[in-house]
Amino acid sequence: MEEEKKTEEKKDEYRTGIFRANEKGFGFIETDVEDEDDFFVPEKYTFHAFHGDTVKFRVLPDQRGERAEARITEIVEHAVKQVVGTYEKSEGYGFIVCDSRKIHYDIYIRRENSMQARDGQKVVADIISYGTERMSPEGKIVEILGDKDAPGVDILSIVRSYEIPEAFPEDVLDQTESFPEDISESEYSRRVDLRDVNTCTIDGDDSKDFDDAVSIQKDGSDYILAVHIADVSNYVTEGSPLDKEALARGTSVYLCDRVIPMLPYRLSDDLCSIVEGKDRLALTCIMHFNHAGEKTEYRICESVIRSNHRMTYNNVNRILEDKDPDTCAKYADMLPDFRLMEELAKKLFKRRIARGSIEFDIPEADIILDENGHAVDVRLATRGTSQKMIEEFMLAANETVALDFCRQKIPFVYRVHDIPDEERIKKLKTLIEKFGYIIHAKNDEVKPSDISALLAKIEGKDEEDFISTIALRSMQRAVYSTENRGHFGLASKYYCHFTSPIRRYPDLQIHRIIKESLQGKYTKKRKDHYIGILDGVADHSSDMERRATECERDVDKLKKTEYMCDHVGESFEGKVSGVVKWGLYVELPNTVEGLISVRTMSDDHYVYDEDAMELVGETKNRHFTFGTPVRVKLVSADLVNRTLDFVLDEPGMDEEAAKRRTSGGHRSPGKEGRSGKEGKKIDRSSDGAAASAFSGGFSHGKKHGGNSKNGHGFRGKHGNRRGGKR
Repeated sequence: MEEEKKTEEKKDEYRTGIFRANEKGFGFIETDVEDEDDFFVPEKYTFHAFHGDTVKFRVLPDQRGERAEARITEIVEHAVKQVVGTYEKSEGYGFIVCDSRKIHYDIYIRRENSMQARDGQKVVADIISYGTERMSPEGKIVEILGDKDAPGVDILSIVRSYEIPEAFPEDVLDQTESFPEDISESEYSRRVDLRDVNTCTIDGDDSKDFDDAVSIQKDGSDYILAVHIADVSNYVTEGSPLDKEALARGTSVYLCDRVIPMLPYRLSDDLCSIVEGKDRLALTCIMHFNHAGEKTEYRICESVIRSNHRMTYNNVNRILEDKDPDTCAKYADMLPDFRLMEELAKKLFKRRIARGSIEFDIPEADIILDENGHAVDVRLATRGTSQKMIEEFMLAANETVALDFCRQKIPFVYRVHDIPDEERIKKLKTLIEKFGYIIHAKNDEVKPSDISALLAKIEGKDEEDFISTIALRSMQRAVYSTENRGHFGLASKYYCHFTSPIRRYPDLQIHRIIKESLQGKYTKKRKDHYIGILDGVADHSSDMERRATECERDVDKLKKTEYMCDHVGESFEGKVSGVVKWGLYVELPNTVEGLISVRTMSDDHYVYDEDAMELVGETKNRHFTFGTPVRVKLVSADLVNRTLDFVLDEPGMDEEAAKRRTSGGHRSPGKEGRSGKEGKKIDRSSDGAAASAFSGGFSHGKKHGGNSKNGHGFRGKHGNRRGGKR
């Protein structure tokens, strides 16, 4: 009995978690125990684990540091099945140097598994052996992407590293080709015919998939707004090859040189797309608003529509903002409609702000590539009246649909944004008190209006950048859920993604539910079916959205770094966007970001004040915190790590000392990573910007915003090519 007890105690020493590798060789283990800190794993105790592996570990005795240490004893499940990297050829064999900085091992390739790849080519390889402490992992090349300097190969390598598929399976393409060009007579006869209503799409200049159109009418002092969304579910039926592939992908991915669609182009750019002058099937949300912008009634129906014009944001802005005579003349039949739309949108925005909807205005960039895919410019994106107008209309439709189906108590997929983390809000309160601000939250329960009121108070103040950044970082990530928990950022009780079924699977999923309800086909059997599948759909869609966001961010960082390679040695004005023990992150006006290592700041000895989140010069008492204006010089641009190194470019700086940069640049030194939370932070988010800490926050999920697919507020990706994240 005593022996059994000892065996049980010994067994309890071993635990399971997920290994998160750091670029410097060590790592951390995350467990599923709530509020438990991650365990630090020294490099010698990683057991050859790869980033993301499920591992067994034991906590080491005699802890000395702030963070508990662990030793991995077994790999339960490998997360990395495939790698992307540069092939280095030797006589009779070769190695792949992995692109991922979190894979610390070169992958051995036998000659027969090399696909005759040439030295220096970018390749994709399956892992066939994970190696040991004494032997390298082994792989088999399955795809040669091309020479590493060939146009587009750099971005393709990132796409492959995220295992985002580009080509569609044959059965999916076969199903796509089977659809007729024309709409059947039965569809015309059973739907609401809205082809005579003045309707248009409003998108970016280079958009090709048009999944929404709008129309507006006036009835006395009331507005009648119709938001028409492409009926993708008419073609992508549940359980079909198309449906399975769309679910697996979850979302389209919008990169600066390509779009990787969720659906084949014949659907996304043709049959489902609301093309000018062609009849299209749609789900239409018709909303009535009174003179104050209050919604008084609504109707959701299946429809047939015809877009009169393919409008662009730029053209609508020329009409509404510039009153350009040529553009006004060209679209004379739409002028009254655009003016009504602008009028209504302003009222909707005013009501949304009044209820407490939060407006973070995070700058975005457009990355301009030349014909060879090389970044030649990074410009700050602009956002005009048309983008804001369409955002309000899409938000209104998304809220209306969510409200309707929540009230019906039909299983559904909602877009939820939870209340901010209590600890982060406490930290925010402590920080803003130093500037004389208070969040007036009753019973310590912060409301959207509390954050909105704070942002209004700091607008135009010196501390605006700093406080808005910290407030943004206190927010949760928006996700999909079958539970309607509301949307904190929008101050909305009901919210879903209804408006983009061409590029997002949750929208397509709820379209099926909506149509079954409208057609009287929603039964107890269908209810049970949806209860059984929707949690999985919501979770998987959230995961795929995050994967797409991270891929988009990595591509943007790569191209921003590539652009800055041509500007090494030049000086720039910027603002501090992040403060850490090892230096300052600085963001330029065009959103490019780099690091000033504290070791290059030779004009004083700087100490990191964690509570105030600032670097303080001990002699000159100079303070660097979020939003501090600085002039910097770019001293290096690292394309491999996608990082930039700045130095302060100010009078009195020692030029030679300024050139001495911290080894490893943007990563914390090993000791800091091992003993404090900074190591964990850098492992998860290396750029320090507010948008990085809050990736994919609240944007409504439309493609509208600063020449953008998103919209304002918590803007995510931009430039006519990305889906938003609200």
